[in-house]
This record gives sequence, structure tokens and C-alpha cells, in this order.
Amino acid sequence: MKIGFIIPTYPDEKRVALLPEDIDGFENEIVIEQGFGKNMGIAESEYITKGCRIMSRKEIFSSCDNIFCLKLIQKEDYDLLRDGQTIIGWTHPTGSGKEFYDNVAVRKNLVIVDLDNIYPTIRQGDKVVKIPFLKPNFIWRNSFYAGIASVQHALLNYGMYPDSSTKVAVLSSGNVAQGTFAEISNYNPDLRMFYRKTMHEFYDTIGEYDLIINGIEVDSSTEHIISKSQLAKVKKGCLLIDAAADAGNAIEGTHYTTISNPIYEEDGLYFYEVNNAPSLLYRKTSKEISRSFSENVYKKDISRFLNLL
Repeated sequence: MKIGFIIPTYPDEKRVALLPEDIDGFENEIVIEQGFGKNMGIAESEYITKGCRIMSRKEIFSSCDNIFCLKLIQKEDYDLLRDGQTIIGWTHPTGSGKEFYDNVAVRKNLVIVDLDNIYPTIRQGDKVVKIPFLKPNFIWRNSFYAGIASVQHALLNYGMYPDSSTKVAVLSSGNVAQGTFAEISNYNPDLRMFYRKTMHEFYDTIGEYDLIINGIEVDSSTEHIISKSQLAKVKKGCLLIDAAADAGNAIEGTHYTTISNPIYEEDGLYFYEVNNAPSLLYRKTSKEISRSFSENVYKKDISRFLNLL
């Protein structure tokens, strides 16, 4: 099978999802878009040496049935999509990619492979199938760095330098939250971590915090981690970092922001909702993504995904 790798045009996305050093023994033919490795200083000759072909973006869409794009495909590429193509990557069909899935993927009968770290699935129309050979946490390090990057970026853009007097709440103990904890604890703040079983304690003290960091992702059918009524109790001027990047679901009423414009204010509260924060650490995360995806996704015949439908 042939996989065409295109450069993601998602705002401020700089990660490179496949590095030449990880291309070894692949069962798939690899086609790389011109300039694919530019952000990491990788010459096209390095990919060619590994047996890859180099094509333009349009050529990849027209000749490859399987398209890999790390982040959600943007509107400028919609007309290039062919009926029945397979789109592989972080497609988020029930989250930030829901509009794309409902309005484009379904209409063009696309097969969508969502490489979610916890719940990887393959979708086509109304059909949803779990991917059994991708084990949960197969790309956990990217989530860990998402936590680190979100905290670093949000603090700098909010102009906050926490100290021992800064009251901080971290929600969850998952991969993202572990990254946020690793970063925020460097400032030695007055810090508490809350888990699903102790969230009632957080809600009782929600008005005390200067900084609230969420690491819990939910789906649209689940209750919000922080509802609008609970937000009304939060201290004015509080910075809420949704490191899980689950806008509108984890924290009710929130919307996504971007790396170039990461924080917005509403009713005296400040919200950070960037869903590609690891791109800020693109040199580190590219290596993690390439290594894990090569082993778990790219190396074996890509038809094994299609055979699940």
C-alpha cells in the first residue's frame, strides 16, 4: 500500500511526523510532500536515500489512496480530497474535527483513521470500529509534552510567574496532567492535584485558585469537568489552562485558541485552549511521534486498518 505524507497546514503546526532515521523495513510505499522535513532541517535527499518518493501536494492527493496528515486537514485542501480516500492522523472526529467529519468526510465517503492515544478508532459514515492493535498510551509522550508546553506557553502569554503564594489546582493524573505537574511544580506554588474521586473537594474550593489546569478529556455526552455555574465561582483574574485541549467539553462554553493567539478573556476569567501545544516543542515531539508512529502505524501494511471496516 502507498501512503502519502502531506505537510499539515493547521495553524502554527511545526511537527514532522516521519523522520528518515525511523524508516526501516516499511511494508508500505512512502511518498513525501516536497519540503516535508524543512522544519527539522531535513533535506529531501535523506528521504530519497530511504526509498521514499517526493511529490507535490496535489500529486499526492491525486495518486495516493492513503493520506497521512498529522493534524486536521484544512479547508484549502477539501477540493483535493477524492471520494473513498483514507485520511490518517489526529483527526479528532468527535472533537475539533467534528465539522470536517460531518460535512466533508461523510459526504466524500472518506475512511478516517483517528490515532487518538487512548481511543484510536477508524470511521466511515456511521461505522465506528476500535483499532485493537494500537494499545492505549502508544504515543503517551506527546501528551506529556502537551502538558509541559501548555503551561509554559500560557504562563508566558498571561504574564504570570507563579511563586509559593500562587494557588494552583491540577485536575487528573493522566499523561497530560503529569506533564503539567512536572512543569508547574518547578515554581514551587501552593499546589493541589485532584482526581475524579476527589473532584468534590476541588468544587468546594474552586474560588480559591489563581491557576486551574485541566488534564481531563471528556466527550460531548459526558458532564463537563467545570460547568458554567462552577465557573461563576472562580476567582476573577484566574487563568484556566485546558491542557487536555477539550474545548467546550471539559470546561463548558470554551472555544479553541491558537499558538499565535492562545488566551482569551471572558467574564474576568482567562482561558487557554490550544490543541497543538506540543508543536511548540516540535524538535522533541517530532522524534517521539516519528518513532512511535513508525513502529505502530507506518511500518506494517496499512491495509490492516481498512480490513477492520
